[in-house]
Amino acid sequence: MTFHDTKGSRTMRIGILGTGAMAAALGGAWVRAGHEVMVGGRDAAAAAGTAARMGAAAHGSAVEAARYGEAVLLAVPADTAPQLAEELATELAGRTVLDCTVPMKPSGDGPVLSTAGGTDSVATRIAVAAPDAHVVKVFGICHESIWTLPQPSFEGAPLAVPFCADTPSAAALAGELIASMGCTPLPCGGLHRAALLEAAAVFAVGVWWSGGEARHAFPVPALAPGAVDD
Repeated sequence: MTFHDTKGSRTMRIGILGTGAMAAALGGAWVRAGHEVMVGGRDAAAAAGTAARMGAAAHGSAVEAARYGEAVLLAVPADTAPQLAEELATELAGRTVLDCTVPMKPSGDGPVLSTAGGTDSVATRIAVAAPDAHVVKVFGICHESIWTLPQPSFEGAPLAVPFCADTPSAAALAGELIASMGCTPLPCGGLHRAALLEAAAVFAVGVWWSGGEARHAFPVPALAPGAVDD
């Protein structure tokens, strides 16, 4: 699937469930990209404050945010996301649900996954909880600070944003939204592969926790001595 830069092509309406750092950072990026954003949460004052900081179009309850647009961001703790999706299943039906959660817990030698592992993931649990929604695993790899950068790019290339989705319409919407932020969409397969993205996020956090750089573990093969172009 190929995506083109669609920045400025159309305005999306995006509801955000959550009022924390990730909600504020991604919401701010979408406002800068020209989208209309509504922040929703159980704490009305927190929703209003987060909306004001990012310049969102509106704020309200979780139900109102879930109904607001064609896309809905779940930016809540990973262990509560499936329950929230179940509570809002009716409102989320037919919408693209963007899951940026990272199921992580501490251990003695760094963070580890808090899910069971294998093919299980928070994203698949959300899909089970809200079966008529179109879930996309996306935006969880990077620290929230990255999303505060205007059109983030590194080493001369736009930031690549990996995502997993089961439906073509949800994949297309995610790709369009990513491109509108000045980033490059990176399709990584169906939702059954979401556990890989969650594990990759925890791995990266663990590397940073130990004082390293995750990018140094993934050099481009073509840069190796003796590499030959086909």
